[in-house]
Amino acid sequence: MAVAVGKTDITPEAGIPLAGYATDTPRLAAGVRRPLYARCTVFWDNGTPNVIVTADVLAFPRAIHQAIRSRIVSLGVASSDFVLTATHTHNGPVLTPDVTAYTLYNILDPSPHLDRVRGYAGWVQDQIVDLVRISLAATAVPCTLDYQVADEAFSYNREGMAGVERDVPILTARTLDGAPLVVMFGYGCQPVVAPAETLIDPDYPGLAVEVVEQQTGCFAQFLTGAAGDQDPVASPGWQALDDRGHDLGQTIVDTITAPGRPVTGPILTAYREVDVRLDITDTPSHLAAVRANFAVRRATAAGWISRHAEVMIDQIDAHSFAFTTPVPVQSWRFAGGTPLRLAFLGGEPVSGYAAYCRSHYGGTNGIWFSGYAGEVPAYLPTDELLITGGAWRYACGWSDDFPSIAGGAMCAYGIIAHYLRNAQGNGVEDTLIAALNAVL
Repeated sequence: MAVAVGKTDITPEAGIPLAGYATDTPRLAAGVRRPLYARCTVFWDNGTPNVIVTADVLAFPRAIHQAIRSRIVSLGVASSDFVLTATHTHNGPVLTPDVTAYTLYNILDPSPHLDRVRGYAGWVQDQIVDLVRISLAATAVPCTLDYQVADEAFSYNREGMAGVERDVPILTARTLDGAPLVVMFGYGCQPVVAPAETLIDPDYPGLAVEVVEQQTGCFAQFLTGAAGDQDPVASPGWQALDDRGHDLGQTIVDTITAPGRPVTGPILTAYREVDVRLDITDTPSHLAAVRANFAVRRATAAGWISRHAEVMIDQIDAHSFAFTTPVPVQSWRFAGGTPLRLAFLGGEPVSGYAAYCRSHYGGTNGIWFSGYAGEVPAYLPTDELLITGGAWRYACGWSDDFPSIAGGAMCAYGIIAHYLRNAQGNGVEDTLIAALNAVL
């Protein structure tokens, strides 16, 4: 086993609209508090490259993810050997020039704001592909790998469900004399500690990475876990961000002073996409009723909810809405000795999916679960959350005014309906669990 690394600055220029919080006036970047990076680690397993790229953006839309993946494959990396994840900062640039640019951020088409978004989207794709190309050509350093799990407690379940993410999984590559060379770590908490202001910032993950690198001299990367229903306990603020980022970074520094359990190759990988069904009855009478509900929302709701209803009405009239959303499902397995599995799920999965994987694949020491991988089409609720709605009526994808149509997070993602429950057949939870089991 050997590793090579690289990083590139992907901070946009001032003036670009910032993503992460719905606004009626685009939240334009006024400056930079901390830069944004794309980071790359290449694990060379007996001459085969296995590549993980993390980027300080809110999420990758499908078109950008697929374009990047195609270009990385053309470099000689197998698709299942390439992982792309977003750290999910809410103070990074708007990356998607599709319907949500209008519904969430009121960015008109055409407009100079949308031109900036499109220009950045094209540029960041080139930056990531160049980063991988350079990292593949970099000198690889022979290493050993070890894995351990630390603990953090600044996340809580904002939907009022039982699951709270505390695991901080840590995979460390060390030189042959035992010095930390690369450390990859994760945590399941929304990066919303920074205030919703106009400064570009990678939130607590970026600061934690900075702390690790400054104190150890090694290269660090962060993978966001099952954060769909997990929020930080502190109110947003720059001081809170500094506290959480330093705390998490110090936890990593303290933990890797001694190695964890050895992890060895070969690295076995799998990648697939699964279509998750939306709760749509495609009959004229049903669509007429749905359209009427959206018309009420369009007239009575404010801001992004009203704009989402407007777009949905147009899609119903054109019969152009989607019936499913594709979700990438990926796994890496370090198969030597006691195996370590890494599960990568697209979308914004809630904590129930991480809990399922831990309960079926050796607990917290046997599997590491990450979300926001590849592309993020929507929040991914469990059946329990779909039925109860949760405290926020957000991650479930429906709202109290018209629970049979899209609400909450589905409005944020520009989708017409919530997902099917398992009792209806081919529900979201059964579909995703089956896909995870297939790759794991």
